[in-house]
Amino acid sequence: MAQVRITEEIRSFLERVLALPWIAAIELFLIGIVVYSILRALQGTRGARLVRAVMTILAVSFAVVWLVAERFHLDRINTLYPYFVFGVFLVSLVAFQTELRRLLMQFGEGAWLQRWLQTPAEVIDPIVTAAERLSRKKIGALMAVERNPEEGPIVESGVKLDAVLSAELLETIFWPGSALHDLGVVIHQGRIRAAGCQFPLAESDEVDRSLGSRHRAGLGLSHESDVVVVIVSEETGTISVAVRGQLHRGLSAASLREVLMKELSPSASGDSEQEAARESSESEARADDAAV
Repeated sequence: MAQVRITEEIRSFLERVLALPWIAAIELFLIGIVVYSILRALQGTRGARLVRAVMTILAVSFAVVWLVAERFHLDRINTLYPYFVFGVFLVSLVAFQTELRRLLMQFGEGAWLQRWLQTPAEVIDPIVTAAERLSRKKIGALMAVERNPEEGPIVESGVKLDAVLSAELLETIFWPGSALHDLGVVIHQGRIRAAGCQFPLAESDEVDRSLGSRHRAGLGLSHESDVVVVIVSEETGTISVAVRGQLHRGLSAASLREVLMKELSPSASGDSEQEAARESSESEARADDAAV
């Protein structure tokens, strides 16, 4: 009896979805956004463990009520189930009070709009400040700023942070003796996605022999990904930028800011794609000429 009822409900749901597919798609999209936002906000907090616990309790209780109580006509359990769900909801409000307060504060401050309204200067200023301070102290650094985020082996090779970008945090990461200072960080939209990331090294014949592994790593990553890599030399304190396989050396804080503003402006991504396509076509043409 219970199985027949569940089958009928599933059939009725599918019929409603097929009757109005666009409305169903919009509803599912909005639900997905809400669920993703909640999980993203709770990531790395104790609330994430509480969410898993609550979802497990609800899933088990649903299975007991719909697959056991209905089948064996356990009417008292069916009657108490709505009150049980309401109780779980109230307990969740108490358990998540810290996370809910933080979410409401972020909403009131407009933090949820920063990802969309953030200007390049808000990303560039901490990087320039950190690079200038590290250069003055001759502390090596390797910072990759993504124009198009990629979930790949580079981020996976490091320690995921998802932290708000600041000059102080960058200095802390690259301070000698810290666990992550030898490798690189990956930055996107004002957040440090990961630190301690291993970048691919450029071929030895593409780099001046006087340059070290940081410059080779910056050039190697700029060859393979749509990134702007800021490099601070540990030996000389020189600031360099690697873009599309080209290394710009000996930059001051002002010139570094100019390069980053040019490369990270909204139109730079499209220009970089056109440049990459042009370089690809030129390399293919050279290969064809060599073959002839």
